[in-house]
Amino acid sequence: MANLDQNNWFTEISDRDGSAFSLRINKKLDEQQSPFQKVEMYETTDFGNLMIIDGCTMVSSRENFFYHEMISHPALLAHPNPKNVVIIGGGDCGTLREVLKHPGVESVTQIDIDEVVTQMSLKYFPELCESNQDPRATVMFDDGIKYMREAAPESIDVVIVDGTDPVGPGEGLFNHAFYTSCLTALRPGGILIQQSESPLMHMPLLVEMRDAMKDVGFNDLQTLPFPQPIYPSGLWSVTLARKSQAFDGFREDDANTLAEGTEYYNAGIHYGALATPNYMKRAFEKK
Repeated sequence: MANLDQNNWFTEISDRDGSAFSLRINKKLDEQQSPFQKVEMYETTDFGNLMIIDGCTMVSSRENFFYHEMISHPALLAHPNPKNVVIIGGGDCGTLREVLKHPGVESVTQIDIDEVVTQMSLKYFPELCESNQDPRATVMFDDGIKYMREAAPESIDVVIVDGTDPVGPGEGLFNHAFYTSCLTALRPGGILIQQSESPLMHMPLLVEMRDAMKDVGFNDLQTLPFPQPIYPSGLWSVTLARKSQAFDGFREDDANTLAEGTEYYNAGIHYGALATPNYMKRAFEKK
């Protein structure tokens, strides 16, 4: 639920969390109802442009780097040599831009169900779309769940699930069937990484996700928390699941080189995010 009051404050009210978040608005820029969801664009006073999907804050100019960098670089650098990457969702194209900062990546296929999100991003977040024409990139508008179900076995090194909350179009990205498709499509040692909501507000969902990933046969998991100012609680997370083997560190030298072109991610951030807070450890270990 969201509203814009008479003083031009946009407020997202999260009934499931008992919380709300507000940004001050200069003006409304655009609105489109796609076949899947309502997409709105605003110009804020302090956070640049803001994308709202079905009343929920999604992307702003000022802080999107936290999310886009953390959903891409930890997985790519935990893999020894990722060449073929698939992004499910990611319609604003910020994750695609981050993946293409890795010179060893040979192909990235992005599959988002809603072309309107990308159209809006091209217009209002052109900086996020600056790598869309990279010859290694393929941008598709289709059903990502179906794409993974039909993917050739052991054909992908990293799958990035950059989806919305587990409601509406994003609901099918959080279940055993989808994780089984990802496991089958990944090569041995391959990594699935998925946005896993707030470890403060949504722990039951996070635990359920991790359990489902284990149930279908992923060998090892890591959940990395990070700041995300415009999402509920301001604390978000990604969860990595590895096929066939355990996580064994990450390419620290490459992380340091990459950091020359990032805003948040570096080797120290990666190490810090691997230090799981005690309340999260207890939740993950509780049976």
